[in-house]
Amino acid sequence: MGWKIVQLTWLTGLLSGGVATIRDVAKAAGVSTATVSAVVNESTFVSPALRARVTAAIASLDYAPLSAARNLKKGRSQLIALVVSDLANPFFARVVWSAEAAVAAWGYSQVIFNSDEKPDNERRILARIRALSCDGVLLVPVDTRVRADQRDPDGHMSPMVHFGRIADDGRADSVTIDNVSAAKQVTNYLLDLGHRSIATITGPSHLTTGRGRLKGLQEAMAARGLAPRPEHVRSGEFREDVAYSVAREIIESADRPTALYAASGVMALGVMRALADLGLRCPDDISIASTDTIPGIGALRPRLTRTEHPVTDMTNEALRLLIDRIARGSGATPRHVVFQPALILGDSCSPLP
Repeated sequence: MGWKIVQLTWLTGLLSGGVATIRDVAKAAGVSTATVSAVVNESTFVSPALRARVTAAIASLDYAPLSAARNLKKGRSQLIALVVSDLANPFFARVVWSAEAAVAAWGYSQVIFNSDEKPDNERRILARIRALSCDGVLLVPVDTRVRADQRDPDGHMSPMVHFGRIADDGRADSVTIDNVSAAKQVTNYLLDLGHRSIATITGPSHLTTGRGRLKGLQEAMAARGLAPRPEHVRSGEFREDVAYSVAREIIESADRPTALYAASGVMALGVMRALADLGLRCPDDISIASTDTIPGIGALRPRLTRTEHPVTDMTNEALRLLIDRIARGSGATPRHVVFQPALILGDSCSPLP
């Protein structure tokens, strides 16, 4: 009975304040910390009598091995999963940076995954997130359909917010940019400068960003009775290396356009690199404009004319929606927040002679 006296004495001391530690449990149960660890982790055999004493001490002291364990007891992991489509893209690196501060402010930690623009990777990652019992998911979708009703191992709904893109099911909250407006602003600016032969390197057509930005360019040109040549509309897959190759093909063609709109900042870097390798100058030989914000793009020479995303504001809003969804559950109607881009004029476009 001696261990019970020790337990009660130690418990009285804890009531004055503080969080129970493994040493507190060991003293209360009258055993070593190694025995407590063995019971908690089920790593080695512990006699039924000792196990009962340790278990009773754990219950009395409300001891949890880690803060994460305490959260799990409350049905929360305090983890938010951030799944980006291309971590090598500086745009998404900025999203991760913005999310880190916001997630911490809400009292959560984030785990980061990179799908590399591959739907199979995305499906595997979402399965991994369910196994981790993350409280919510901020996802940059790469698949045409992403089930919004992801469930954890206990069958609970996993709240999800789509960022930058919207999967076709439309059942998740989302925060995006007005992609049509972004492309229209750039295209109208080029048209106002007198350009009529405008090429575009756009994103994959199965993504809302790719479709929206192409639609914006087409609508702006159609409003003036124009249309891009079919051979001047190419996908750069939102990759710098692909955009580089495609840009060389467009620029070296017999009917070279006078202007080119790259549908992302990282693809614009590929276009500018192609121009330099071909010995051409921007905007003297061809005007270049783009959409997206990536770190350091303002230092590019010539300064790139572009439409920019309010990345930090978008990230904060996406996380606000996600935290609210975690608190409210999945029954509410999906919310779709659309930010407007801003046209930033640089030196990469010039009037057509």
